[in-house]
Amino acid sequence: MQFAGSHILSISQFERADVEQLFTVADAMRPYAHRRRRTCVLDGAILGSMFFEPSTRTRISFGSAFNLLGGEVRETTGFEHSAIAKGESLWDTARVLSGYSDIVVMRHPENGSVAEFAAASRVPVINGGDGTNEHPSQALLDLYTIRSELAGRERDIDGLRIAMVGDLCFGRTVHSLSKLLSLFADLRVSLVSPEALKMPAEVVDNLQAAGHQVLETDALEQGIADVDIVYSTRIQEERFASREEADLYRGRFRLNQSVYTANCEPNTVIMHPLPRDSREGARELDIDLNDNPNLAIFRQSDNGVLVRMAMFALLLDVADQISEHDAPVNWCTERRF
Repeated sequence: MQFAGSHILSISQFERADVEQLFTVADAMRPYAHRRRRTCVLDGAILGSMFFEPSTRTRISFGSAFNLLGGEVRETTGFEHSAIAKGESLWDTARVLSGYSDIVVMRHPENGSVAEFAAASRVPVINGGDGTNEHPSQALLDLYTIRSELAGRERDIDGLRIAMVGDLCFGRTVHSLSKLLSLFADLRVSLVSPEALKMPAEVVDNLQAAGHQVLETDALEQGIADVDIVYSTRIQEERFASREEADLYRGRFRLNQSVYTANCEPNTVIMHPLPRDSREGARELDIDLNDNPNLAIFRQSDNGVLVRMAMFALLLDVADQISEHDAPVNWCTERRF
């Protein structure tokens, strides 16, 4: 794909070479994300951050990524704080906000809404999650994390064995990740969920059409055996008609240290897009895994800044100018790591 000036709305836009280009730029962002250097390559640029659903990591990491490149962030959170609450259309909102911004990140509860917004925008738009549809930047940071974790074992993404566990029906992160994995070769994918929360058929069909082995099961122990990665997801309570309906499935695929020890290979990596539900009765990833060195969930969230910095650098066409605008960091960062 041609990154400069483009929207990023779906993983379907990406070829394998695009992913590899993005990851190369993300690798180059480490000194800045880790505060060893700073850059002002986007000095004067404005990010319009529009989040109409609750978000912590995605919203703040996008904002932090833009700030770390020297840009400024203007935020809208929730419908009640926007003109949409007064009846303004997405088309009108896009025309207005894109006049105030150089690039926009948007999250919206309705499938296809970000693409509708992008069609009227005068600047690049990044999909920060649209309903149950997609979450492309999360899939990219997830794959970047998988690549990083496997690299330490002299492994590659080709030949990956991965289990996706939990709410695979409403979890947009696994939909996008599955599409991304289809670009690679010889994968074995275990899909672990209750029957009512199975991965959508078109996603499964896409994986199989790419030549990957797919196992669908409701047995956690079977699904997480003999894999490199266990990717757990929470029950998407906000997608159910009521909390009571969501509670029917909460806690059914709980991974704790004893389940991990009994069923996983010793170096199986544990991932989760966060937030993990730590309430009693849920705990899809138990806190007793916090000392497990294979728990990668916080390395995963840190990687979100790298990948989102790379997205901004490529879409705004400054990836080759980063080091021309850098300087030393003059504050203490020793406790960060």
